[in-house]
Amino acid sequence: MWSEVKYLFLKEVTLEWRQKYAFNGLLLFTVSTIFIIYLSLRVKNQAGLPDHLWNALFWIIILFSAINAIAKSFLQESPGRQLYYYISVHPISLIMAKMVYNSLLMVVLAVIAVVVYGTVLGYPVINTLMFASVVALASIGISSVLTMMSAIASKAGNNTVLMAILSLPLLIPILLLSIKAVKNAIDDLTWADTSDELITLAAVDCIGIALGYVLFPFLWKS
Repeated sequence: MWSEVKYLFLKEVTLEWRQKYAFNGLLLFTVSTIFIIYLSLRVKNQAGLPDHLWNALFWIIILFSAINAIAKSFLQESPGRQLYYYISVHPISLIMAKMVYNSLLMVVLAVIAVVVYGTVLGYPVINTLMFASVVALASIGISSVLTMMSAIASKAGNNTVLMAILSLPLLIPILLLSIKAVKNAIDDLTWADTSDELITLAAVDCIGIALGYVLFPFLWKS
């Protein structure tokens, strides 16, 4: 199974490399959103945004970038290609490869967003290692949820709106935990003060991956 996951993951990377316009479109969306926020708030002082506003806007950017990035996971697959996957690979290999690729894509987008966002609107985070850990865990959780919802939406007429509606109730706890943990990183609290949020985020990630592992084979057979 893991050899199938490897080759399916490399297939996703190869397709993304050949179709650079898709990734460039995501970058344009993220950078444009940050630039619009900058123009709207007219941040001219060196202090930048208030910490709570910086934190909230950052996760709004990450959320909408993730929806745009991961919506195409299954929605872009043609019926012929899905049939080929159905007869060629195990469904668990397919969903795991999609989740791994989307998690990596989300981490890359988050890093780019942090660099651009911090350059334009300031970087109030003091504990960068804690901030990076939160972003990585949140990226895995968001990508696992959206990947599974993309698979469900593909069975319901490739409806992107349906994917977003189904995903929001599952994404809100991840976002709330991430906002609280990043606030601790901004305030430079200790790891012990943030351990509950980090452990809960890791548990949510495991639950999302486990649900995909258990439920996707039944969805794939329908």
